Amino acid sequence: MSTDRSRPDLDDTTVEGLGKLSEALETIEQARGQLYGFHQHSGKADLLLQDAVELLRKAGHTQLADDLDRDLVGRNVIADRWTFQIVEDYDATYWSVFRALDERARTELADGDRHVYEARMKQRERTKGHPHHEAGPVLEE
Repeated sequence: MSTDRSRPDLDDTTVEGLGKLSEALETIEQARGQLYGFHQHSGKADLLLQDAVELLRKAGHTQLADDLDRDLVGRNVIADRWTFQIVEDYDATYWSVFRALDERARTELADGDRHVYEARMKQRERTKGHPHHEAGPVLEE
């Protein structure tokens, strides 16, 4: 890693390209978080559904409870998949590949430095010498 994370040795187009790649990865991370939220919400809904089935059965609505239990409790959310399988497939076939290629790009082009675009932005936008505008770790004053 360079001591100056704004990497003055790199051309602007490379830095901009790495910045867009980083932004894309951050968006993928958000999508993955939403997918995990979907997984957790679906699982919670299934547990609540089971409680509803039990209460409806207890209240004497046996046919409806049986239909809900048979047709909905534990049902695949898409063909052949529960939500944990969707998460696992996403991680294995897309997320992990995206992360690996992002790391490759950073390693090949910027010696592994992350957020070079943002480091340059910080250098441009901060007020040098002003409190709370310090360069911070491994950025040059």
